[in-house]
Amino acid sequence: MEIPGFELTAHAAAVIAERDIAIAWVARVLARPSRTEKDREDTSLTHALAPISERDDRILRVVYNASVEPPRIVTSYFDRRQRGRT
Repeated sequence: MEIPGFELTAHAAAVIAERDIAIAWVARVLARPSRTEKDREDTSLTHALAPISERDDRILRVVYNASVEPPRIVTSYFDRRQRGRT
């Protein structure tokens, strides 16, 4: 699994596969997020969020560390708390 310009941690690769998240969806969210948020606990982490039409517009959250080169994706999941938001 590769996302141009990003690196996946072992955890991210495992959960993306386990949660049946298409790598193309992760790339799409990173390229065109509906919004971004800073992590509440770790200021080096950014959360990119966007709806995924192929999954009934559920919000995919991709958490990555932008302070390293290349930026490192640490996890990704469909955020149930964001249902109906963009």
